[in-house]
Amino acid sequence: MEDLENAIATAISLRPWNKGKLTGAKPPLRPKHVWSIRTKLQIEGRLRDLALFNLAIDSKLRGCDVVAIKVEDVAARGYTADRATVRQKKTGHPVRFELTEQTRQAVNDYLRAANKKPGEFLFAGHRGPEHGMTARQYARLVSEWIGSIGLDPRLFGTHSLRRTKAALIYRRTGNLRAVQLLLGHTKIESTVRYLGIEVDDALTIAEQVDI
Repeated sequence: MEDLENAIATAISLRPWNKGKLTGAKPPLRPKHVWSIRTKLQIEGRLRDLALFNLAIDSKLRGCDVVAIKVEDVAARGYTADRATVRQKKTGHPVRFELTEQTRQAVNDYLRAANKKPGEFLFAGHRGPEHGMTARQYARLVSEWIGSIGLDPRLFGTHSLRRTKAALIYRRTGNLRAVQLLLGHTKIESTVRYLGIEVDDALTIAEQVDI
């Protein structure tokens, strides 16, 4: 009996951590997915979630940086600015990003409704305004948003939101250097891997240029 228990324990310990899980890079959302989630959150009056979703799409930040944003990072004067700068936890380097009109409106509505003040985390966690939302809480919200429009939450994640606008910018412009700056990557190779650029992509861009 003891031998059997030991064998079971060994099998469990050797089981891959990701067994039964879908692994690999999370794909970006398509524009129609973005609008579906945005519209659903608007209809349901979920001001915080709408502000969080829009800001995550515009900022192109990692989840850990999104939840670390404080009020003064985006609304130092009491209203949301056109552009903001956040220092990335992973690299320690600052990255700038734009805030579209609809994102500014969503954040402003949320600031007023939640009576947010400078010094507070923009998106508070369960422990109060002095504590930011955790990356895990954020990931759960993203899964909920994804599932609410009929997509499989296992296929998408917080990195899907980070990649969404970056991938769209690259597809529309082919400007890899611009995307590198927007994502805050120190090496262009990182951007190439992150976007999943293949030779066919490069050739497609090249075919659009005639000398």
